[in-house]
Amino acid sequence: MSSPTPKSAYAAAGVDIDAQEKGLARVKKLAKSTFTPGVLTEIGSFGGLFRPELAGMAEPVLVASADGVGTKLVVARMAGDYSSVGRDLVNHCVNDILVQGAEPLFFMDYLGAGVLEPERMVELVSGVADGCRENGCALLGGETAEMPGFYQPGDYELVGFIVGLVDRPKVLDGSRVQAGDVLVGLPSSGLHTNGYSLARKVAFEKAGLAIGDKAPWDRKRTVGESLLEPHLSYLKAIRPLLGERTLHGMAHITGGGITDNLPRVLPEGTHALIRMGSWPVPELFHFLQETGEVESEEMLRVFNMGIGMILVVDPKGLAEILGLLRSVGQKSWLLGTVQPGGSGVVYDLGTESPQLPSS
Repeated sequence: MSSPTPKSAYAAAGVDIDAQEKGLARVKKLAKSTFTPGVLTEIGSFGGLFRPELAGMAEPVLVASADGVGTKLVVARMAGDYSSVGRDLVNHCVNDILVQGAEPLFFMDYLGAGVLEPERMVELVSGVADGCRENGCALLGGETAEMPGFYQPGDYELVGFIVGLVDRPKVLDGSRVQAGDVLVGLPSSGLHTNGYSLARKVAFEKAGLAIGDKAPWDRKRTVGESLLEPHLSYLKAIRPLLGERTLHGMAHITGGGITDNLPRVLPEGTHALIRMGSWPVPELFHFLQETGEVESEEMLRVFNMGIGMILVVDPKGLAEILGLLRSVGQKSWLLGTVQPGGSGVVYDLGTESPQLPSS
């Protein structure tokens, strides 16, 4: 009679290397499906090698950013569905470098957990791979970490790192933004990846909703389906605009809302005048404000309120910019203008469309 195989001391401590390797073998195939011509290494190297195409660029500049999914992962865990949060992560990071005029080259991820379940690992990375393919960037590598005692069982942390490329003459850094510029808003798909701590408190504690209930703000979907709606990437819509001299700047509306993000591209001595009522605020945000008894000022700092990206445009080129957006099926609204003096964002409570300055 053979002796039982001794249990690994590491597995007894809570880290199963064999289970990780099974999941990683599938993850490598997912990553390889995103490879672009610039990738020079296979998944598994200590570092990923990438050779960018620099032809036609006067002064190539790399643009990098990092972000995480945040507490949207709690909603994913409640719903038992992690399939879309990887796409959230990639799209968020793509938008963060897009506002500076950069297109993505490659992406790297970090996945941490108390216990790494191979099937869940594959589900999470599948979403990342989907997002990379959709945005034309390679999933060059990443890291998985199983840390029992640091993360609790069932907890997952998903973080991403992106590198993109822009020609320096085409960098958007806000330096061309000036008083008189027009603010053009592009719609969000929902919460995107921000404000989930408050949204969860309102929906699940104050309203007493369950993850599988029909959403009061959208009776065609469940609460979970609505709250897990993926963060949009604006790369396809904005790519035709990159290099247009009348596009003076862009702001990705994430944590901090319009209030904190738009001023990041405004020059000193100017402020943004936003006309409330110039875009339709989705019912989800009305529900959160009314049910949670949240002040309007706080709503505008916590949530995107239905606007995921703001373009700052020279009024002389506004018609052309709007035409390019329409040509790719992108909805947009005129939100207001950049005004001289002051700082930050001022909200006009009028309901009429913003008055554009004469060119």
